[in-house]
Amino acid sequence: MSEKCHSILMDSRGRAVAQIASISCDFKNGKVIPEHFHPEHQLVFASTGVMTVHTGQNVWVVPPMRAVWIPALTPHRIVMSGLVSMRTLYFLPALGPSLPKKCFTMNVSPLLRELILHACQFPKLRTASPVQKRIIEVIVDQLKAVHSIPLQLPQPSDSRAVRVVQSLFRNPGDSRTLENLCRECGASKRTVERLFIRETKMTFGKWRQQLRLLHSVELLASGEKVTAAALGAGYNSASAFIAMFRKQLGATPKCYLSG
Repeated sequence: MSEKCHSILMDSRGRAVAQIASISCDFKNGKVIPEHFHPEHQLVFASTGVMTVHTGQNVWVVPPMRAVWIPALTPHRIVMSGLVSMRTLYFLPALGPSLPKKCFTMNVSPLLRELILHACQFPKLRTASPVQKRIIEVIVDQLKAVHSIPLQLPQPSDSRAVRVVQSLFRNPGDSRTLENLCRECGASKRTVERLFIRETKMTFGKWRQQLRLLHSVELLASGEKVTAAALGAGYNSASAFIAMFRKQLGATPKCYLSG
């Protein structure tokens, strides 16, 4: 069950005390923040390490120097891979209608990165302060220009497809065919293929490739070498894995994880 967090931008009477608040935390590998939700929007930035954010119907992986946007009231839990330096900005929902309404993972421009780090020097930012107001306006303006990156894994809801998903989450490198997975999970291959397209908007093959990609990012962040991450993600060779990684994310694993 999700835990509701108290607002850090509103007082007990529901009056805004600030427009943006910040929290800086460092976490060890494997740390899990249990499922919870906030009254505020969140921008969760990883300056080092990788975070995996679970939001019920989706999984989002956040590599170093990237961020995930989490709208207000969205239940989520976060799993850390590697040593994670998390920098979080909380936004008052009334700050502006232009703020995103859906979760997504984003590349963080050098300017937005510096703005996040600078904002984290202030526990709270208020539009009543001319200097802080300008910082708020530039951050909001930058958020309008960001683009999502393909580090999302949508989750099916039908119990037959869910059983297949759970089996693969336990072992993302599982090389069994979908037909064999379905036999174990008590569903026909054709039915599960149809469910994946309908509920995730992806073929099962594309979904599995995305799972392996995200799992490999977590392994690399935890300190695994490229070859070990490739094998752990179900690839037969490091070269095939690197080619897939470059095709999907535009860089080799080493370059991508360095930010």
